[in-house]
Amino acid sequence: MPHPQSGHSDSARKATRLNLRASARQDALIRKAAESVGRSVTEFVLDSACASAEHVLAERRQFVLDDEAWSRFMAALDQPAADKPRLKTLLSEPSVLDRS
Repeated sequence: MPHPQSGHSDSARKATRLNLRASARQDALIRKAAESVGRSVTEFVLDSACASAEHVLAERRQFVLDDEAWSRFMAALDQPAADKPRLKTLLSEPSVLDRS
């Protein structure tokens, strides 16, 4: 996927090198997993690391806001919930998991 600002593909922008050491067991495990999904070790490691990094960052439970942003955030929380009739209907129907 092209970078939104540069218009270049990911491969054209890969200028940084990551060096890491692994035990023989870790190396064999990673190579076997990468091979099983038809990816290179580099692709497998980068995809796995990025997925983990995205998960960690999404799970952040603390964020800091300045006074103005905090006031807007609190005002949004204080708003009454909007009635969503279609959502209410959807949630009252049996799901595909409930059907036999």
